[in-house]
Amino acid sequence: MNERQRKLLHTLLINDNQVFHVQDLSMKLDCSEKTVRNDLNKLEEYLKRFSNAQLVRKPGIGTMLEISEADKGVLFNQLFSNEPLTEEDRLIEIVYQLLMKNQPITLQALAEKYFVSKQTIKKDLDTIAKWLERYGLKLQTKERLGSYLEGKELHKRNALAHLSDLVPTIRKGKKYVLNLFLPYEVTMVRKTLQDLVKEFPIDFTDDAMESLLVHGLIMIKRTRQKSPVSIQKEEKAVDQYVEYHYATWFFHRLEQAFQVKFPADERIYYTWHFISAKRNSKVMDEWKNNETNDVVHSLMDKLGTLTLVDFHQDDVLRQGLAVHMHAVINRIKYGFPIMNPLLAEIKKLYPYLFSMVMLAVDELNNKYHLDIPEDEAAYLVLHFQASIERFESNKRTKKKAVIVCHMGIGMSNLLAAKMDQHFQNIDIVDAIGKADLPAFLRNHQVDFVVSTIPLEKLDLPFVVVSPLLETKDKKKLNHFIQKVEQTAVKEHASQLMNVLPRDLIFINVNREHRYEVIEMLGQALYQKGLVTEAFTHHAIKRERKSSTAIGGLIAIPHGSPSMIKKSAVALAILAEPLEWGTEKVSVVFMLALANEQGLARGVVKEIAALGEQPLIIQQLIEASEVGQITNILNR
Repeated sequence: MNERQRKLLHTLLINDNQVFHVQDLSMKLDCSEKTVRNDLNKLEEYLKRFSNAQLVRKPGIGTMLEISEADKGVLFNQLFSNEPLTEEDRLIEIVYQLLMKNQPITLQALAEKYFVSKQTIKKDLDTIAKWLERYGLKLQTKERLGSYLEGKELHKRNALAHLSDLVPTIRKGKKYVLNLFLPYEVTMVRKTLQDLVKEFPIDFTDDAMESLLVHGLIMIKRTRQKSPVSIQKEEKAVDQYVEYHYATWFFHRLEQAFQVKFPADERIYYTWHFISAKRNSKVMDEWKNNETNDVVHSLMDKLGTLTLVDFHQDDVLRQGLAVHMHAVINRIKYGFPIMNPLLAEIKKLYPYLFSMVMLAVDELNNKYHLDIPEDEAAYLVLHFQASIERFESNKRTKKKAVIVCHMGIGMSNLLAAKMDQHFQNIDIVDAIGKADLPAFLRNHQVDFVVSTIPLEKLDLPFVVVSPLLETKDKKKLNHFIQKVEQTAVKEHASQLMNVLPRDLIFINVNREHRYEVIEMLGQALYQKGLVTEAFTHHAIKRERKSSTAIGGLIAIPHGSPSMIKKSAVALAILAEPLEWGTEKVSVVFMLALANEQGLARGVVKEIAALGEQPLIIQQLIEASEVGQITNILNR
């Protein structure tokens, strides 16, 4: 299709059901009437790919385009794309047609439309069916009839709004959903939202504004198609919310701009979106002493108990959680699920904290009758991780050292001054003589000793330098400090082996499902008296809610710390990799780690580090004896 023919199709699309004379079209395109007729012939051939698009040409009257809303959206998407249709484009278009059409679509029709085999379309539909389940929609396929969707209108709109989430590897910046609407529609709804935030004291995030834009456009399109949402009577009591006032103002403007009358339930539906939209502002007065505040307090309490960090000292965290949880609670309440594109990355980067958040969320769900999914939990991990890093930054202290100098107080002070100048990460506690060192160490805690003379029988690390701290001494001291820090890390990394006994290591494990592996390891822990009988059931329940795979062929299933009698880890090396959520797993560490200061975090950190060393993982998989496993992990 050349540029003139694209322009002709665009004219017919934005004026569908309007009759055009060939003469009018020739003037608009600046070409002859014969050329227009030839172009219309080309378009007729092109439109045969679309089951609900037809070029109606009546002699003496004119030409018009009859087309469904679904096909119109698809055509617009193709018309303004300079790229060839990809597999992901095809998936998006098929979902869009299923969501927008009330009639079944056959495999044959889709195969002909996209020039692929029916088998390819069948695979596409399998992928689509799994994705639609997230939104409470079921893809039904009947022989000789075709495929169609079963589900509520509200669920269909949610799926439409998240079309881009269907393909995880979608190209950045490609706004599939917005491309389904006419440019003037997008501009008008966006401007109305911008005017709204100027008119009222409200401050939505950029993401929230985009979400409100998309849902507003979908609402307009579905209202025109006579596919309104239906709100239950008991769910209609939102007129007391300030957001209902926003919706009233917003709808008045839209009805004027688009010459469309919205049913009453649409206003309630959009009020839900306003209530659920995330804001930039800090804790708002109307949230105090309500459910949001209670949930935030309980969440900080539970995470504090699990991690032994007093999160209540962090006002930034409390304010951020209040804003975030207000949106989360209402998204769940009104049925607006989200997909977190960072989910897999967060689980791999922060496996320990993700596990603790999921345990805390499980308790919140029971206490407040919520159903917080792992996509939402992953965002909570980022809030708590930022808080932990703030705490660690505040607590981060200099290495404490004592100077031992044999040349008197003047030279000691000079050495201390030089070290202060060149090593700002060292805190010189004192400068003393060699004879005073034993008594000093009994009463003071330091990380190492800097001495101008050799020392014997000292448990602490020490380094000998010149009293003048020459260039070679500075290099020597730098190297020494690095070695001290590496030793500390090495000692910390031994925590895994301290809680992994040989008789809880199983090799060549052959099971068909990940729950069977968890059952086996949980029972092994129970039989040794390390956990309660309920621990295994809780671990499987936790696994059902969110996969514990952390990447690198590793999984870390675990149960509640309250069900642990003594901290331990059980390890299974699988004979064959198993499907573990969306990943393959060969190495399973079953964690039974009680609330001991730093233990769980240290163990999980060490396990996560293994995931970044594929050679070591391969050695574990190939090991034929338990002794080989312990040797590999002890390196």
